[in-house]
Amino acid sequence: MKNVLGREFPEYIEGYGQVKPFIGAFSSYGERKTVGARRQSVKPASQTPPGEAKLCQSIEEVFDRVGARDGMTFGFHHHLRNGDYVLNLVMKAAAERGLKDLHVAATGIFGCHGPIVEYIKSGVITQISCSYISPGPVAKAITTGLLQKPAIFRSHGGRPRAIESGDMHIDVAFAASPTCDPYGNVNGTHGKSACGVLSYIFPDTEYADYVVAVTDNLVEYPAPPPIQITQEKVDFVLVVDSIGDPAGIASGTTRVTTDPIGLRIAESAAALLDEAGYIKNGMSLQTGAGGASLAVAAFVRERMLANGVVGAFGAGGITSYFVQMLKEGLLRALFDVQCFDLDSVKSAGENPAHMLMSGSLYGNPHSRGAVVNNLDIMILGATEVDLDFNVNVVTGSDGTIMGASGGHNDCSAGSKIAIVVSNLLKGRLCMVRDRVTTITSPGETIDVLVTDRGIAINPLRKDLLEKLKDSDLPLTDIKTLKEFGENLTGKPDTIEFTDKIVAVVEYRDGTVIDVVRQPK
Repeated sequence: MKNVLGREFPEYIEGYGQVKPFIGAFSSYGERKTVGARRQSVKPASQTPPGEAKLCQSIEEVFDRVGARDGMTFGFHHHLRNGDYVLNLVMKAAAERGLKDLHVAATGIFGCHGPIVEYIKSGVITQISCSYISPGPVAKAITTGLLQKPAIFRSHGGRPRAIESGDMHIDVAFAASPTCDPYGNVNGTHGKSACGVLSYIFPDTEYADYVVAVTDNLVEYPAPPPIQITQEKVDFVLVVDSIGDPAGIASGTTRVTTDPIGLRIAESAAALLDEAGYIKNGMSLQTGAGGASLAVAAFVRERMLANGVVGAFGAGGITSYFVQMLKEGLLRALFDVQCFDLDSVKSAGENPAHMLMSGSLYGNPHSRGAVVNNLDIMILGATEVDLDFNVNVVTGSDGTIMGASGGHNDCSAGSKIAIVVSNLLKGRLCMVRDRVTTITSPGETIDVLVTDRGIAINPLRKDLLEKLKDSDLPLTDIKTLKEFGENLTGKPDTIEFTDKIVAVVEYRDGTVIDVVRQPK
């Protein structure tokens, strides 16, 4: 079958199931399906009567009490990012116990999770679902076909939608808990492993059969505020030596770029936003954590200061730059789904205007109203963009998995203007292609591509084209950008793939927007 974007795949994918093809970014609005009750399959013995302790002495005891068995789905969150120890700890214990055919439903996978590749090879782990995956050993293992079942990439809003609708059931959720009391009240902003908000694990704590708080900082009852996961959602508490290294939170590029080309791109994007009328009182914005995206925020901040503009809120993964804008009074509030650095961790614990939001509140298209729907400005990255403005952030041009949806297609669909910022040339290739290798966000939701060689506006945005027709900005069309880039680099070679599907890329509504096949 083909979806509306012309991507072809079987009607049924072994290890994934029946395919619902993507038919449009807004085709499923109005749908709403949630499971009837939390923890439908839990036996009464899992309830905690008065006087019964939740503390477990070991991960082995946890496995005994949850009835760990082959084929289970374990949920994890990634707020410790490249410093997380919990996923590795649990999967090592699962391997030692002899468990097989496990599904790791992590919100994010990083380089620190490299040890689980051995469990993929041995059949302990046969499937992985995630919203983000960084380049590294696990991404390589999936690309090369080591995982028995296709990986499933869902957006940050798509994952809670899948859990709430029953499309993905979590048997046991393991919540990395920087501070926890013996009855399971969890605080993410205190303790030696403080990582800030714990937003991505919220749907797991609502709908999983069992929830285990894993902590390295057990405190007297009740835990200090702000309590983010409350005791009635936690079955067991496990104390370990360390849940992670907070230094790994600021992994990747979470600083404003100092590259002159990147700064020029960012300045052009900010100028476009200003001329198009988006930098105004009451505005809201989100940027990615990449250096160029953050630089756009820095230039927007300068224009806000110069013109006395006060915005409504900043959203998404929060960095020190947004914390600074909150302190300066340029933003009235922050909606935080993950902290990207230690400054934002500190702010989340101290400033009541720095508010946590669940992944569902952030971007679930089938909720009663996601925060992304109130976004004015979204600044995005991309590995590739094609002539129809479809965006790829999942694979490189060689088909290697190097990312996943994250909040990309949530925010591009919800925001009033979605801008991709990128160098036109990446390595030895032009990033504008006839067809992107893998579609993450559909072109109907992408408004502008800003590069160092010019700015292309999606022809669907006739209002923007009219507004900026007399601008001094270096406006061009996307085909011209592609031709210019290929004149410098030459046309890229065609990458050949096998028939084996190694990953399924779901759109935020659960339809299949693309698949990743194993490169030859």
